Amino acid sequence: MNSPNPALVSQREAAPLPRLALFVLSAAYVLPGLFGRDPWKSADITAFGYIVNIAQGKTSWLAPTVGGLPADGALLPYWIGALFVRLLGPMVDPAMAARVPFAILLALALTLTWYAAYHLARSESAQPLPFAFGGEAEPIDYARAIADGALLALIASLGLLQLGHETTPELVQLAAVALCLYGLAAAPHHALKGAPVAALAVVALAASGAPSIAMLLAAVGAVTLSIGDARKAWRDVGWLAVGAIVGAAAATALGAWANRLGTYQGAAQAIGMVRQIAWFAWPAWLLALWTLWRWRRRLASRHIVVPLAVVATLLAVWVALAGSDRALMLTLPALAVLAAFALPTLKRSAAAAIDWFSVFFFTIAVATGWVFYVAMQTGTPAKLAANVAKLSPGYPNVFSALALALALAGTLAWLWLVRWRTGRHRHPLWKSLVLPAGGVSICWLLVMTLLLPPLDNARSYRSMVQRIAHQVPASACIAAPGMARAQVVALEYLGGYRVDAMTTATDTRCEFLFLTRAQKVPAAPWQFLGRERRNRSDDDVTDIYRRVGPG
Repeated sequence: MNSPNPALVSQREAAPLPRLALFVLSAAYVLPGLFGRDPWKSADITAFGYIVNIAQGKTSWLAPTVGGLPADGALLPYWIGALFVRLLGPMVDPAMAARVPFAILLALALTLTWYAAYHLARSESAQPLPFAFGGEAEPIDYARAIADGALLALIASLGLLQLGHETTPELVQLAAVALCLYGLAAAPHHALKGAPVAALAVVALAASGAPSIAMLLAAVGAVTLSIGDARKAWRDVGWLAVGAIVGAAAATALGAWANRLGTYQGAAQAIGMVRQIAWFAWPAWLLALWTLWRWRRRLASRHIVVPLAVVATLLAVWVALAGSDRALMLTLPALAVLAAFALPTLKRSAAAAIDWFSVFFFTIAVATGWVFYVAMQTGTPAKLAANVAKLSPGYPNVFSALALALALAGTLAWLWLVRWRTGRHRHPLWKSLVLPAGGVSICWLLVMTLLLPPLDNARSYRSMVQRIAHQVPASACIAAPGMARAQVVALEYLGGYRVDAMTTATDTRCEFLFLTRAQKVPAAPWQFLGRERRNRSDDDVTDIYRRVGPG
């Protein structure tokens, strides 16, 4: 006897989100941050350094370096970025050219999450109960509505906001995880788009610096695909086995295997991890828990077991890495899919609570952004303007008519969305996630338009490098033993210096020496020139020395 199905969905509730609105919302999420900014501290600019050095022929494609420091084995993302820098280099600056493929990868992750939810929602076990007199949702319409909800849940996840807009290997890993999820979801419907695609995702994941995660997902995928027809299951498992073998070989060839396990310092760290996931995966984690509760008698169904297995695997990796936010980001596509299946069973009171929280939180955030913008442009309120200048000293306070127009359009769109949602539009399944997703997109748009100058100045190394240029001439050779990769890249790319981060102060022949504040003060022939820091940061403090004797 089948377990009770908790989903009761009418055809009216299965109305899809208008495609134009879906595309505009996705574009408002993906595109801001692509233009008009420097690479940011620290993973963003570090990855960019390897990309631009490969593209400009300063280092090998197989063994890229910055300042002599080798990469960590995640070569596929660097190759992708370098190809786009070479392709778009004549038209745009390298920093923007490098960001283009990663923006495409973010859009791909969103798209694959939609299709994964769509295929899972089409499975027989996911379909809502038929009504006694008809009127229940059509299978295709129901699947589209669930997929729309999954996409909105992914956009609404706060943890994806910054990490998803960086130029880092984790964006390739995110797209690969979404591709694997899609392959596992589509396997029963498309033989050539299922297990072979999941196998390809395993290879891409291994080549992008996460081979251990790739092997785990291959094993978990093989188990989930084994549920069903035995002959077809063996074929699918065979594809994943091939993907695991090729992925392991690629990771070995690229030197991507490494022990990255974290360590725990005490209970406070564990509590911090709970807080981390609470805001990082909001509101998807809450809806995912509701899904597990309402579908608890059908946990073995494909539409539950596939995303749940992926989420559980990646959460285990997150725990093993002692709370790495970049590992936690990889859980978001599967978590969003799992959250979407809460929508057919969500109570009206819970939906209303999510709506009103979103209205208050994001409306206050939008208003705060405008208040700070007015303070930046007019100096009133004076205290706010002074706080911005204090947090980001020396930022270029320039007026942009285009940025203002985009911010006004986004604000008006938010007000219209609030009015629409608080009206009588209560039927579509995805309605409860429109405000969270819309609020995140609009706030990101406002930050990347109105507040970009002080934010870019605070997150970039440009102002620090400009101050260093007053003491160190362009094209000088700088020895920087022990310096972080991000600072090395900043000196190479933004300052145009030749940096040697491998040779010690004793052995180098460079004229200048840069040390962190924690490093030992060198003996002669080095003379202390000054100390520079990145804005108000105590983490990026650089002591500058010059050789006063023979080299």
